[in-house]
Order: sequence, then structure tokens, then C-alpha cells
Amino acid sequence: MTQLNTEHQFGKLGVDKRVLAVLKSNRFNTPTSIQNQCVPESLKGRDVVGIAQTGTGKTLAFILPIVQNIVKGKDQALVIAPTRELAIQANEMFEKIGRPLGLKGVVLIGGDPIYHQIKNIRRNPDVIIATPGRLIDHLEKKTLNFNKIKIVVLDEADHMFDIGFLPDIKKILSLTPEKRQTLLFSATMPTSIVQVISKYMRLPVRIEVAPSGTAATGITQELFMINRHSKTLLLEKILNENSGKILVFLRTKNSVKKITKTINLMNHSAIEIHSDRSLQQRRKAMTGFKSGNYRVLVATDIAARGINVSDISIVVNYDLPENSEDYVHRIGRTARAGATGKAISFVTPDQKKSIKQIERLMKKTITVKETPALAGNKVESPNNFQKNDKKKKNYYKNFRKRK
Repeated sequence: MTQLNTEHQFGKLGVDKRVLAVLKSNRFNTPTSIQNQCVPESLKGRDVVGIAQTGTGKTLAFILPIVQNIVKGKDQALVIAPTRELAIQANEMFEKIGRPLGLKGVVLIGGDPIYHQIKNIRRNPDVIIATPGRLIDHLEKKTLNFNKIKIVVLDEADHMFDIGFLPDIKKILSLTPEKRQTLLFSATMPTSIVQVISKYMRLPVRIEVAPSGTAATGITQELFMINRHSKTLLLEKILNENSGKILVFLRTKNSVKKITKTINLMNHSAIEIHSDRSLQQRRKAMTGFKSGNYRVLVATDIAARGINVSDISIVVNYDLPENSEDYVHRIGRTARAGATGKAISFVTPDQKKSIKQIERLMKKTITVKETPALAGNKVESPNNFQKNDKKKKNYYKNFRKRK
């Protein structure tokens, strides 16, 4: 059977011809499952609760109806995301779909000069994309009002509430017009979300494309039982033996800084991203990682839901996350939109309970791989370096003392 073309496939969802033309120019050919189910209901004006794993196309699932509704005469839309990275990601999608149709947006996030944001607000944007904290700042300064808001989107709602934004979200929703459409997207359904649904949404359609805690089918998951002091050697082996972009997760900012330096000294280009980095530094890291200027991105869980890079080949959990849900979000950075990828976790002997909890959440057993003989994989001898490369020589001398 001949595959339907782009216009027919998205056209079946009720997408307008003008928007279809933009989708076609951006090579959005086939709706994902979450798009297939959410877009038609959203275009009908219904409230929607979308439950789906990362990498399933949730951003386009809400940007598409926002753009079409505004093109057809509705006023403003508000998109609320938990982190700067997710807000930027949503704006990138809006720029692709909305800008060719003459729509304007503003991004309100911390780390960006507030006077610049106020200037953009005064230009009467069609879409406001914001993190809760900065949105509250503007409301308190009276530089923003919600009189024209007709659509509100809560993106990654479970993460938003996990990091303490529930009171802010309740305040924001109470200030928006009562007659509005609300779209909520999440990977899980904790009690806090149920409370928001019951109080602030009108008979929402619940769409669940995968059970909570489900990882993408294209991800191969492996773990190595290893002691803490051997992790760096195993990471070096993985970097040397695998090609493509690699994302490495650690728990703390200090660990991220240290391992980024270590990877660069291994002659693999790496850059870090964590909460101590400025907005400009985070953007540089993401742009460099996407373009291939940096092969390895080293991150804390700030990046577990904020990275939209389609060709990450391996996610390495150098440290296991503090909770099982974050594991699912971390590994969801690979095998996005139907691609394949690998997730490798370094597990110390005292973390067996954590692995059992992750497996229980995913209803899947993670393959335990035999740890390679790392004694033979020695870090390059300092004697092989040029005499003027003192920094690298001293690093490896200290490294061997720590082993």
C-alpha cells in the first residue's frame, strides 16, 4: 500500500492547509502516536491530558494546535515549562511552525535580562513560553497580564511539580481567564497532577500512548557492576569503542565539572551543562552538542528532559539518578522518534536495590554485562605526551595515584 503523503497524514487530523504547508517544508511527514491522538482533540477545543514517554513528539502535539488556533483568530497562548532548556526547546518548535505564518513569540526565563523580555512583551506576542519563576516575576512587576490568554499548556507537569512549582502553577492558572483551553503533558501521573486536573481543567480527554515508566522500544539497556574508582576507565573504553554523540549523566555539579575535564584530557571533545552555567553557556553547550562541535555532553538531571537532539547514540548513567522516574527520562534522550540507541549504567554493589526499583517501574529486566578487564586499558602514559603538555601529564599522574 502506498504511504500517504504529508498533507494527507496531518490533514486527517484537521490541520489547516496553511499549517500543512509549513509542516511539509519542515519535513514533518508522519504524525507520532501522541500527535495523532492529541491534535484532533485539541483542535476541537477540548482540554487534554497527554501521558507519554520522552521522545514521542509531545512538543509538536501542543505547538501545532496552538499555531492553528491563533491563525484562525484566537488570541494568545501560554506555554509553561519547568526548565529553561524545555522552554527554549518549545520555542524552537514554535519558531519552525509559527514564524513562517507571521506569528510572534516571547520566551520568559531566568538568566535572560528582564528588560529585554519586557520589550518583547510590549510587542504583543501571540505565544508566551515561560518558566514558572520568571512568569511570577513578570506578574508581580505588572509587566504582563493574561487577559488575552485562550490556551494554556503545562509541559512536563510531573517534573514541574517535583521541583516545587505546584504553588506557582496554581497561582498562574487562577489568574488566567476561566474560559480557556488547558493542555497538560506529562510522563507520569502523580497525585499533584490529579489535583490540578480536577480543579483547573474541564472534563479533559486523557490520552496515554505508553504506560507510565515505559522506555522507548528502540533503547537497548545495559548495566555494569563496577566499583566507584573504575568508572572513569570504563567510560574511556566506551568512548573509544563507540562512535556518535554520547550523553553522560552525573548527580552533582562538581562531578560534572570534573568528568568533563577528564573526558577532554582523553582527547574526546566534551562540554558541561548544569545549574551553575549561565543561560548563554547552556545555549553554547546545546548548540555545540547538536552541531557536533562537542561529541560528549556531560550533565546533571537538568538535562534529563531538556535535550532535544535526535542523534544521541548512547546515554551513560555514570551515576544512577536519585529516583527511578529520572532514569526513564535520562535514557529517553536516545532512540527518539523511532530511532535506536543504547543506555549504559554504571552500578556500584550497594545500588542493587535502586536497579530493582527501576526494573519494577519499567516492568523490564536490565541486562547485566560482564565488566571488561580494565587493568589492560591503561590511561595513556604521561611519558607519551609532549614536554610542554604539563597540565595533562600532571593530571594522569594524580589519576593513577587515585586508582
